[in-house]
Amino acid sequence: MMDGLEESPDLMEGEQGKSRSDTVDLNTDTSLQVDISDALSERDKVKFTVHTKTTLSQFKKSDFSVVRQHEEFIWLHARYEENEDYAGIIIPPAPPRPDFDASREKLQRLGEGEGTMTKEEFSKMKQELEAEYLATFKKTVAMHEVFLQRLAAHPVLRNDMNFEVFLEYEQDMSVRGKNKKEKLGGFFKNLTKTADEVLLSGHKDIDSFFEDEKQFLVEYHAKIKDATTKADKMTKAHKNVADNYIQISSGLMQLATIENTELDKAFTKVAEALEKARKLEGRVASDEDLKLSDSLRYYMRDSSAGLDLLYRRVRSLTDFENANKALEKARTKNKEVAQAEKVQQAACEKFEKISETAKKELTEFKQRRIAYFRKNLVDLVELELKHARAQVQLLKNCISALNEEA
Repeated sequence: MMDGLEESPDLMEGEQGKSRSDTVDLNTDTSLQVDISDALSERDKVKFTVHTKTTLSQFKKSDFSVVRQHEEFIWLHARYEENEDYAGIIIPPAPPRPDFDASREKLQRLGEGEGTMTKEEFSKMKQELEAEYLATFKKTVAMHEVFLQRLAAHPVLRNDMNFEVFLEYEQDMSVRGKNKKEKLGGFFKNLTKTADEVLLSGHKDIDSFFEDEKQFLVEYHAKIKDATTKADKMTKAHKNVADNYIQISSGLMQLATIENTELDKAFTKVAEALEKARKLEGRVASDEDLKLSDSLRYYMRDSSAGLDLLYRRVRSLTDFENANKALEKARTKNKEVAQAEKVQQAACEKFEKISETAKKELTEFKQRRIAYFRKNLVDLVELELKHARAQVQLLKNCISALNEEA
C-alpha cells in the first residue's frame, strides 16, 4: 500500500495555483515572478519545478523553469545568511524539510490492521490518510514557494547572484548535505546564537525604536510559539473526531445489516449523516490547519528571523564599541592610530547602515504581519461559519429523515 501511494500520480503532482502565494504581503512589482509550477515526491526527496517569469535584463530568458531539491533551497538561504551585506535585512526563513514520515507510518499501521476492519471502514480510513498525505505535500510545496517569492519581492535580495544561479542554472547544482565537520560548525554557530540571545536580552538599547522592537519580538515569538502548539492540538482534535465518525458510521451500518426491525433504517440514516459529518469535520480541520496553524507557524519562524536581525545589529554594535576602545588605546600609546581610526570608521559605518536598513525591515515586518493575519483570520471565520451552517443543516435533515421513518 505504501508503494502504491508513493507512485500515485494524482497524489504526487503538485497542483499549485498559478497566482502568487498570499502567505506574505508581496509588492506589486511584476518584473520578477517566481512560483513552483509542479512538484514530484519520491521516497527520499521532493523535486520542485521552479518557474520564473521576468523582464530583468540580467536573465538570459524571460520565461524559464529549473528543477530543484530541498537541499538547494537550504544552500540558497545559507548564502544570504552568510553575506554581511544583508546583515540589516530580515532573511526570509528557510522552508522546512519535507517530512512525510508521520503519514507513511499511519498508512503502514493501517495496512497492518486491515484484517481488524470492515472493507468499508478500511477504505474510508485510507482515503482520510491519503488526503492528509496530500495536504502535507502541498503545504511543503507552498512553504518552498513562499521562500522564493519573498526573495523575488525584496528590492535587494532579488539581485543576489546566488539567487540568479538558483533560478536560471539548468544543470544539477550538486549541493550536498553537511559533513561531520560542517555539522560541528553548525553546533558552535548555535552556541554563538545562544550567547547572542543572552547578550541581546541583557542589552539596553539607547535607541528606543530598537529597544521596543526587541521587547516586542522576544515576547511575540514566545507567545506565537505557544499558540502554534495549541492550534496544532485543536486541528488534531478535529481530525480525531473525523476518524471517530468513520468508526461509528461503520458500526451503525453493520448493525443495520443484522437488525430486522424498523431500527435498520434509523441506523442507516444516522450512519449516512455521520459520513457527511466526517467530511465536514475534515474540511474544518484542513481549513484551521491552513488558515491558523500554518499562519502561526510561518510567523513564528519569521519572528525568529527578525530576532536574528537584532542579534546581528547587537554584534555590530559590540564591534563598534570595541573599535572605539581600541582607538582610545592607540591614541593613548600614540601607536597605529591611523589604522585604529580606519577600523573604527568602518565599524561605525557598518553599524549605522545596519540600523538604518533594520528600521525599515522591522516596520515592513509589522505591516506585512498585521495585513496577513487580518486576512487569514477573516477567511477562517467565514469558513468556520460556512461549515457550522452546513453541520446544522445536516443534523436538521437527519432529524427530519428519522421523524419520517417513525
